[in-house]
Amino acid sequence: MKTISKILRVSTRDRFQLINITMEVESFVRESGICRGILVISVPHATASIIVNENEPGLLSDIIEKVKEITEPDSSKWLHNSIDDNAHAHIGSALFGHERVFPVNECRIFKGIWQDIFLLEMDGPRSERKIVLTILGE
Repeated sequence: MKTISKILRVSTRDRFQLINITMEVESFVRESGICRGILVISVPHATASIIVNENEPGLLSDIIEKVKEITEPDSSKWLHNSIDDNAHAHIGSALFGHERVFPVNECRIFKGIWQDIFLLEMDGPRSERKIVLTILGE
């Protein structure tokens, strides 16, 4: 069994943003030479998440709006905001998760045709967000 890891680095320009990383992830899997296994995609940040959904502009806007609705970024009720004004992003990361796991079969990520992989930024802009890709298999 083989394990390969890579760190993707992306910058974000908005407080809330979805960045499609599907092509980079698929390229990593192809280049790994692993044809059967498991892929873990993780973001080691407490104010961002990894999500999977369709890459349709209206839907992406809807997701951002729902994230804002759920996390209430302008709320004065969050106690953590007295420290650094990003409680909403910490809450979002806790709710939406920092990782996703995919099976790898026939040297490809096994995902639905309409599923793309996104970094969900909730505390931008950031000059660098790291995304850790780890593939395990043969």
